[in-house]
Amino acid sequence: MKTRVAMLFGGRSVEHEVSVISGIQAFMNMDTEKYEVIPVYMTKDNAMYIGDAVGRMESYKNIGELVKKSQRVIFVNEGEEVMLMPYPAKRFGKTKGIGVDVVFPVVHGTNVEDGALQGYLKTLGVPFVGCDVTASALGMDKYLTKVVLKESGIPVLPAKVYTLSDYAELEELLSDVENVFGYPVIIKPVNLGSSVGISVAKNRVELTKSVDDAFCYATKVLVEHAITELREINCSVLGDENEASASECEEPLHTKDILSYEDKYVSNAKSSGTKGMASVSRKIPAELSAEQREEVRQMAVKAFQSLGCNGVARIDFMIDEATGALYFNEINTIPGSLSFYLWEPIGVPYKELLDRMIQLAVKRARTEKNLTFTFDTNILNQSSFSGAKGVKR
Repeated sequence: MKTRVAMLFGGRSVEHEVSVISGIQAFMNMDTEKYEVIPVYMTKDNAMYIGDAVGRMESYKNIGELVKKSQRVIFVNEGEEVMLMPYPAKRFGKTKGIGVDVVFPVVHGTNVEDGALQGYLKTLGVPFVGCDVTASALGMDKYLTKVVLKESGIPVLPAKVYTLSDYAELEELLSDVENVFGYPVIIKPVNLGSSVGISVAKNRVELTKSVDDAFCYATKVLVEHAITELREINCSVLGDENEASASECEEPLHTKDILSYEDKYVSNAKSSGTKGMASVSRKIPAELSAEQREEVRQMAVKAFQSLGCNGVARIDFMIDEATGALYFNEINTIPGSLSFYLWEPIGVPYKELLDRMIQLAVKRARTEKNLTFTFDTNILNQSSFSGAKGVKR
């Protein structure tokens, strides 16, 4: 019997469209002899739809029409089984649902990649692919990621977070950045991906614009020194906190100081079609010495496991060409295109990568099933709670 997989993509995120691309790519590369795959599209208001058109990329040129001819569904937990149920339910007769064995989120950004969706799936009790709630939340917060990895001995650039209360005193914020970091600096929304809202500032005018832009997308903004002689090197990791391995390394190429959203998804679309991160201009393998390559790959695995990740993640590094120093930059716990293009060069085809991710989800679910989540007590049978104060001490 085939394992039934609900492949979930879209959602309320500025990376919604990127998620659709990644999701359709994954859906089209699944092993259909082993899995029965149901593509599930989440709209920007988080309504979920299934249907024949949902798994076709061309349908997303007119999402309004796609939604009209598709079936809205919700997840429902019925005993030991999780079902995709039509919504709203039929007024008369029994509503027939579709049983789901595993959910495969291929989602990017806040509200979906940051632990919120993972927490929902965890509450449903359905096995799901990728990082758990804690690792997802940590990986999405660029500052907290740095704090954890610094504690693990992984080199990161010093950074500072500014909040909305800081933004309310903009002149003081700008002066503080200049005093702490000088120029150039890089400004990032603390919890976004796909280079949305990220920019480099080389003077106060640019810094003002960059801060304004970043606060459009997040309530917290991270600032750090921008490396002038920068090389960006990326590496993917597959596994869990107990056993993991690294992919080939890449060097993405970009048109500005940093790899922008346009570099990733727009500039290559005309010539390459809608291929998401797979269409980015890059060098694979990256031009690194054998020692540098091994250092990147080992550090990628260490970062992945230090954060407690599961499935596939992509870890982005920075090399300061002036000093040769290697720094962790950020982690993508559900990377664009699931970084399949980094695994194919070392003999792991996309179909196998997806299969191994699902098996990791099943392994985690099996392990957690053996844990104890209840504690028998007679506390609710007591005749008096003495006003119920001090129940938890």
